[in-house]
Amino acid sequence: MAKIRAASDRQFSRDTEIWNNLKEAIAASSGFQRWQLESIGQLRELRLEQQVQRYLRETLETLAY
Repeated sequence: MAKIRAASDRQFSRDTEIWNNLKEAIAASSGFQRWQLESIGQLRELRLEQQVQRYLRETLETLAY
C-alpha cells in the first residue's frame, strides 16, 4: 500500500509541476494578457490560477461554437 501511495504522491507532484509551468506559460501569452486587459474589472479579486482557469474555459467555449 505504501508503494502505491508513494507512486501516487510522485504523480501528483509531477502533475502539479506541469500545471504550474502551463499556467505560467499561459499567463505570459499575448492572448491571455489581452483578455486580462479586456476583463480587468472582473478579475481584480481572482488569483492568477483562477484567472487562467477562467481564460481557458472562455477560450474553449468560444472554440466550441
